[in-house]
Amino acid sequence: MKKFALIIMVLLFVIVFAGCAANSDSKTIKIGVSGTDTRIWDFVKKKAEKEGLKLEIVKYSDYVQPNQALASGDIDANAFQTISYFNTFKKERGLDLSPIGTTIIAPMGVYSDKYQSVGDIPDGAKIAVPNEATNMGRALLLLQSAGLLQLKGGFDGNGTLDAIKENPKNLEITAVAAEQTPRVLPDVAASVINNGIAVDAGLHPVKDSIKLEDETATPYINIIAARTEDRNREDLIKIVELYQADDTAEFIKKEFDGAQLPTFVPLKEIGE
Repeated sequence: MKKFALIIMVLLFVIVFAGCAANSDSKTIKIGVSGTDTRIWDFVKKKAEKEGLKLEIVKYSDYVQPNQALASGDIDANAFQTISYFNTFKKERGLDLSPIGTTIIAPMGVYSDKYQSVGDIPDGAKIAVPNEATNMGRALLLLQSAGLLQLKGGFDGNGTLDAIKENPKNLEITAVAAEQTPRVLPDVAASVINNGIAVDAGLHPVKDSIKLEDETATPYINIIAARTEDRNREDLIKIVELYQADDTAEFIKKEFDGAQLPTFVPLKEIGE
């Protein structure tokens, strides 16, 4: 009888342990990011642990994989892209994804190894821009704000080099993969580089750029995205709340010194 009771106790322990393990796994949330800088998410991760939520930060090396991984269910959410890029990407690929919260503006910048200001860039010089449509459009708008180009009327921020209406300095605009924009700096007069890629290359957007994007540019607010079916998932909503808390905003301001700016606005203000 004692032996039977012992067996029952062991079985109960196994069932309880398995249940706890399953419960623990259910609270593991995989967040996809692009690049190697995870300082903000490491901060949020520590806060999440206090709420009983376990975060796993999954790093990708480009701007394509995080959305594909999200759509396929490999991760629960991602946080690496602007709302402009996101809307274009999911439409082109037919992905059923939705934004669930805003995060930061990471200003795109013009960088140069040769010139101290955009006004110093000479006629006929070569300037590199990212080759993907939304990032290229964003780069062209930045070059326009710098006084180097004039774009066609009604330009919506997405497109190709055909969007250029006037090029008074006869600049040679060269499109390269976004991750290559820092590497071509020795070969061009200037390169327009996305914030995260610049940081990974050892550049400080505020200190090293010769022209920085206006931080109020609404289409370029970054978001946290999830599968549409999960947009109201309780644990993901909690993660958004932890990210958009005052202490996270203070951490971003202090840690990045203007290179990234907390921008926690309602989704309806960015077109969702």
